[in-house]
Amino acid sequence: MIQSIDMAGAQHPVSEAGLLLREFSHRINNEFTSAIGLISAAAARCESGTAKAVLDAVQDGLHNYARVHHALQMPEYGILTDASPYLQRLCYAISRSKLESNGIELVFVSLPFRLSSERCWRLGLIVSELVTNAARHAFKDRRGTSRVEIVHSSSFVRCSVADDGAADVDARPGCGLKIVRALAESLGGTIDHHFKPEGTVAVLAFPLSSASIRDAFAQSTSDTSITQQSHNGTPRGG
Repeated sequence: MIQSIDMAGAQHPVSEAGLLLREFSHRINNEFTSAIGLISAAAARCESGTAKAVLDAVQDGLHNYARVHHALQMPEYGILTDASPYLQRLCYAISRSKLESNGIELVFVSLPFRLSSERCWRLGLIVSELVTNAARHAFKDRRGTSRVEIVHSSSFVRCSVADDGAADVDARPGCGLKIVRALAESLGGTIDHHFKPEGTVAVLAFPLSSASIRDAFAQSTSDTSITQQSHNGTPRGG
């Protein structure tokens, strides 16, 4: 269960792009529901036990994919979200839909912390892409483990996504990793990949809140101004 707390007086007008994204997501939800309904009806009419079992498995798989999509929907603005349960639920959905059938274990480690719903959503998108990318490329049809670990301080969050698969150092970044970098930048953070003999680690670091970004920028601007004054020989004290 995600616990959300209203932020008094917080108002975030939804942009046209945001409205279109929510409408698109709503349509996808409807399509999942329709597909699951069709398969369920077909399974109910099926007389073959083997065919019914196959259809039930397909229906269960679609339910799991729908859970991933639901977890990654654009959130309502103006709330603080308990990020750890949200990400744990997302990782569980990803594991059920994409990893378990391939013998890949997903471990999630995090202490409780809160993020704005919009920043938590972006973090979820990054985690989903990194875990899915590892499942697609790092393990290559063999068993393994991915580990998502999040630590935080009073002002910063550090999220690492590691796998014990085969590290492909020469692989060219695809569209997914470009999106991950853009999302990291939108959080005011950075993401680095470390390739080791025992696998790959992606490390994302970003400020806990957008206010931290503004404070850091203001401090940077202030330091630059002071440095320029010092170099220009500005008189002190009149």
